Amino acid sequence: MSYRLLLLGMMILCAAHVYAQQGRVVVGRIDIEGDRITKRSVILREIGMHEGDIIPRDSLELMVNRNKQRLFNLQLFNEVDQDVVDGRGDTVIWYIRVKERWYIIPIGILQFADRNINTWWADQGHDLRRISAGLTVTDRNFRGALETLSITAQAGYTQKLGLSYILPYVNKQQTHGIGITGSMARSRQIYYTTAGNKLRFAGDLTGPVVWQQAEGGLCYIHRPGYAKKHTIQAIYKRIWVGDTIAMLNPGYFADSSNVARFAEVNYRYEYNGVDNWNYSLRGEKLVATTVARVGMEGIRYQAFVNYEAGIFRGIGKRWYAAAISRGRLMLPQKLPYYFRNGLGTQTDYVRGYEYYVTDGYNYGLLRLDLKKELFSRTWSLPVRYFTAVPVRIYPKVFFDAGYINGPAQNGNTLNNTLMYSIGAGVDIVTLYDVKVRIELARNHLGQNGLYLHFNSE
Repeated sequence: MSYRLLLLGMMILCAAHVYAQQGRVVVGRIDIEGDRITKRSVILREIGMHEGDIIPRDSLELMVNRNKQRLFNLQLFNEVDQDVVDGRGDTVIWYIRVKERWYIIPIGILQFADRNINTWWADQGHDLRRISAGLTVTDRNFRGALETLSITAQAGYTQKLGLSYILPYVNKQQTHGIGITGSMARSRQIYYTTAGNKLRFAGDLTGPVVWQQAEGGLCYIHRPGYAKKHTIQAIYKRIWVGDTIAMLNPGYFADSSNVARFAEVNYRYEYNGVDNWNYSLRGEKLVATTVARVGMEGIRYQAFVNYEAGIFRGIGKRWYAAAISRGRLMLPQKLPYYFRNGLGTQTDYVRGYEYYVTDGYNYGLLRLDLKKELFSRTWSLPVRYFTAVPVRIYPKVFFDAGYINGPAQNGNTLNNTLMYSIGAGVDIVTLYDVKVRIELARNHLGQNGLYLHFNSE
């Protein structure tokens, strides 16, 4: 071992001598402090740098800033500090100091059955029985290797048990990973159709179960570089609804069935070339997913492609602009009700239309933002895992537009119609990637509304 260390040292010194005249330096040593749980190999993989690497001296500051942001994007650390110190000859010593987060995070203590807080409050009379209580306990750094282990136990409106495990690295180069997921859920009430651009529910909150779902899947992950990731997933899913649901909407599944069973294969490509994966201000992002479903019961086949593309720019001192586009192309154009969720049922919606749902097939969505960083401060606390509490506040103005094609029936007047809105609001970003959006929007129907969300645009 000592012979090998001596040989490595001689090689580093020789390399330093060769590259000294070219304004380059050799990374002689990388010291990491504070990684009590996180493995050293995980940190080195993210920064893409190792002892013995040769880099231009005038790039040191750029690499310090880049490495700091990359380590923050792991969402494993509350603080990241770096120092580069000249060593012997033209070598440098790279010091990295991190303060780890609390990795075991409980999520979903209170989960609304409805699409957002506004809908729950206004349309459902803020009925507390429409809240699911439970825990999704996620260890985001299981065994210190960036593995994710998540266990869900939930009661209330929707009862659920779930387990997922992601092993991001299975090879020495840390480019390949695998995962497994499984879950079971049930509820005594679900929505069975859309009428007047509103979801209509059936079932008694104290009555028998009217919806059950079980699924399991395997995934393969290939991450060749810092910003790019490919995921292939195979899933089997079975969904059952009570006879009441099938009777109220015979087209809920195909052939008036009250059961849908299908196998799904999907491929997802991600390019995250943004500064902050949690709340982006600069850079570009692209996520594209291709899905193919083969039905065994309740559905014949379905294929669709959806995407999300974002461009984020700093346009002045503390001023930022963003353009985000999302869309979907689907085949066939005639599908059972359950499989044509469109705008409004999940995270894709035109702001200002939070109270509405538009089902359909192909859709497009555009969001434009202009914001200013009004406040940014970090408080230090003598509390482990909460050593730094950041708060950033961004007032903004925005414009949204969206369109979806689909059957305009049951009073669903927003299908095949250009929806658009303007508005203003404020984003608040704080500890553990918590985001709060408060937005005032006016839509093309002339309606004004104040909305509250807990995610990014």
